[in-house]
Amino acid sequence: MEINRIFTNNQAWIDQKIKSDPQYFEKLSKGQYPDILYIGCSDSRVSAEELMGVSPGDVFVLRNIANVIPNSDIGSQSVISYAVSYLKVKHVVVCGHYNCGGIKAAMESADMGILNSWLRNIRDVYRLHRAELDVITDEEERYRRLVELNVQEQCVNVLKTADVQRANKERNLSVHGWVFDLKTGQLRDLKIDFNSILSDIKKIYKIV
Repeated sequence: MEINRIFTNNQAWIDQKIKSDPQYFEKLSKGQYPDILYIGCSDSRVSAEELMGVSPGDVFVLRNIANVIPNSDIGSQSVISYAVSYLKVKHVVVCGHYNCGGIKAAMESADMGILNSWLRNIRDVYRLHRAELDVITDEEERYRRLVELNVQEQCVNVLKTADVQRANKERNLSVHGWVFDLKTGQLRDLKIDFNSILSDIKKIYKIV
């Protein structure tokens, strides 16, 4: 893509928005009131707003490699805190996608420099679920399942944060695990049973 073409596209977008609503940008500048915090992958093929069919202002977005939420990452922890405690979102969504390059890279025996510590979070997910994953003989299916399990574990990491625990207690904030299929365009709710997953460990991570 020609980089300068972006400015032409931007002007066309402005013209289209003003044509449909002359006050569009004035309204947009007055503040944001999103209901959803979306935590997804940085993959260039996965656009959060587009795949959900929502407009600017509807979703607060955090994207990184393989939608990981490490407790040591102040960036992701700050986004969660701001979205939950200040924007008062009603839902937190962790959305992975099949054919994720970050998931596949984590399973390769290769030194990837600065990426090693980040990808180790995914290797830890594999370790936790090794008994289930190792019996899946089809490599593609094993990667697909790892994508799903990574979403599950990152949702659990979200639930471990004080901001989310406080919001759960005060206003019933909900957490969701989704997967996007690049081959079909379909968005899928994994319907994770967090009560069952957390039943034995809830007291360990309870903060508030």
